Amino acid sequence: MGKLGCGIDGNLNEAKFSEPIPWIGLYIAAASLASAIAMGADFIRGFRQQKFWCPTKFFSINATSLTIIAVAVKLSVDLNTAMPRRVDQLAKLSSGALLCTVMGNSMPSLGTMDNNDLCTNIIALGILVITVIVNIGIQLGTGVIYLYWKEHAIIMFLMLILLAILSFSALTVPINNKYFQYKYNKKHDMALKEDSNETRKREDKELKEDLMKFWMMAHTSSPQFVVGRSVTCTAAGAFCLLGAMTLVEAILRSYLMPWSFKFCTGESDYKWSTILVLITQTIAVGVGTIAPAIRWFTAVNFRCPTRRKKSSKRKFTVERYWIQMLVEMKECPLNVRIQDRFCRKCAHDIKKKLLDLCIGMQTGIVLGSKVIQLISVYFMVWILSFSDFCKELKKMKPNKSISSDSGSESRSSPKPDLSRYVLHLEGEEELVELMMKNNFDATDHWLRRGKKKQPKHLTELLEKSTFAEGFKGVKEFDSDLVLSLDCDEPPNCWALPVVTLTAIAVALPNVSGALMKQLMRSVNEGLMYVRLIEDNLDAKGELINIRKAANVVWVGVDLYHKWLDVDLQKLSFQTESTKEILEKLCDAAKNRFEEFKKTQTNPCLKERPSKWPIKFLAANSMYRISQTLLQNCERRNDLIDERLFEALTVMISDILGACLTNLRRVIFHCLSRAVIEREFCVRRAVFILGKTEQIRELLDQQPILTLDPDQMAYIDKWRSLHDSKMSLSVIPSSEKSETIFSTLNDLYLNME
Repeated sequence: MGKLGCGIDGNLNEAKFSEPIPWIGLYIAAASLASAIAMGADFIRGFRQQKFWCPTKFFSINATSLTIIAVAVKLSVDLNTAMPRRVDQLAKLSSGALLCTVMGNSMPSLGTMDNNDLCTNIIALGILVITVIVNIGIQLGTGVIYLYWKEHAIIMFLMLILLAILSFSALTVPINNKYFQYKYNKKHDMALKEDSNETRKREDKELKEDLMKFWMMAHTSSPQFVVGRSVTCTAAGAFCLLGAMTLVEAILRSYLMPWSFKFCTGESDYKWSTILVLITQTIAVGVGTIAPAIRWFTAVNFRCPTRRKKSSKRKFTVERYWIQMLVEMKECPLNVRIQDRFCRKCAHDIKKKLLDLCIGMQTGIVLGSKVIQLISVYFMVWILSFSDFCKELKKMKPNKSISSDSGSESRSSPKPDLSRYVLHLEGEEELVELMMKNNFDATDHWLRRGKKKQPKHLTELLEKSTFAEGFKGVKEFDSDLVLSLDCDEPPNCWALPVVTLTAIAVALPNVSGALMKQLMRSVNEGLMYVRLIEDNLDAKGELINIRKAANVVWVGVDLYHKWLDVDLQKLSFQTESTKEILEKLCDAAKNRFEEFKKTQTNPCLKERPSKWPIKFLAANSMYRISQTLLQNCERRNDLIDERLFEALTVMISDILGACLTNLRRVIFHCLSRAVIEREFCVRRAVFILGKTEQIRELLDQQPILTLDPDQMAYIDKWRSLHDSKMSLSVIPSSEKSETIFSTLNDLYLNME
């Protein structure tokens, strides 16, 4: 250490300390590139989802992003390192511009934060911004920054303005979220009353219109969209664009007019890394400015008189929700433990004065944002007017046949009026029509995307179901004559018998590999919807352990062709007859149940059967199903593997088909009232509606069960109703295949 730190003369070897600095510059460039990628990903995601106000997901204001930005703007806070060259001075400026871009880009993320996160993140951001501004000021005074002082002054001013906009906009988030939660609940209940018919009997067109109502409510009350369409976010977009233009102006002026600058000679300690920092930060500023610029342009585009049929007067008033939290804080008593009455009075008066100052600042920010918006409109009105004029010229020579066809098509399918379901704040009345029009196509977009991803393997499997006979396989996979491995019998879920029957099918020898592969793909697709149905309809969570058992068993069967620790393919190779396979599976399930029982220290079997450990439940299911098949095997000696495989396939198809009759009901159960989740839930419901179109059409062609919706959700209810000869209301359907089920005493197939 001494030799490295000191020279021959004993003095400190300062040259050694600057050797790693270029690598620090590389670290800064990597942080800047990460910011660019995250902001670009947010823009691409918003564009793909047709959310042109660009919500933030990958680069929100949080601890991670603030840490990355603190690294990326290190050049702005570096007080001592000499930066003599042109590229060094520009890199100093690009760091400040990047911080402005990040603040403008990430503003919608305020809507997703709770009160504690808002306070913590805004304070952290404020500390970072103030630190950067102070350090830039020091460098301007000491001469470390000796060029572009006007640009630096503009950037510092923009930082302060953007910090004030973010801080005071954050005050409206809790108030707005409470208001929209209240309005959403009221509209949600109103929509449910209007759609009081059984959802399973409704046509796809009606289901789509119902979901459009919920989408309109969820989207227009989305916390990020509420912040993104606010006047302060629009102003932040304008300031962000101004910061990017300041950086571009400095770069162009530096390289196009080099004679107007006098650069110092020498080289900074960052050396070659400085140019890399400048390039990555310029890219980050360019990419990050896209979303704020689009928000600004969208607001200007709508509010231009040429874009609207009716031009409303500008209201330069501050709506109550902007200052409501500050007013409430002002009226509340100060919670401090001060004994002296005079001191308490002084503290309360000081608090009132400070909050009056904050209210004044908030009022100024809102009014200033509206003025910026108005100025932007007047600057853009000529460009947008010219654009409208060009569009009118195009429409003057339309194709008559196309126009008549499109006109008749639009008249035949008018869009419903959903303005009642557009949730908006005070002062946003003029946005209602725009938000309604722009979000009609969003539902169609996700519906089309769902239709492109139909589960074709599952559809082919469901065509083998015994629809006309009421899904007989639901009853026949498990005989009531087979006793459970314990005195109590656990309930069944939809997934566990499907998984167990598939495991038995995998163990069968002499079955075509193509047929086995097709079955595995079909079951894999089917279990996705089974899990969705069970997650939404098992509200009390009574079947949660049984569903976990199904998931654990399926992982082994699907990935390793194993049932628990039994190698199904090895069992298939070592066994010659189907009867022997069923016996070995039955014995394996019984043995493992006894082994698990011995290893359990807790008296778990004294619990309710539904609360048994998952291995107990899996073993009991395999024992009962394989024993049922084995009993029927003894009654029929000419059984071959292919026919048993077909019988198992039809059973699996019946169970999946019966479960999927709950799809329409589940689509509405997917909807959530939680602020953060509801938009995603509605979008997923629309996607599922499109994705399951062929499945629902297939099930609609078959007999409709006269069951209560709550009974249809559970497989045990179906089985009990089979015992009581449930009634069927038969709808004419096409002729089914020759493959049918035999009676309960003869499980196997009679092939014509």
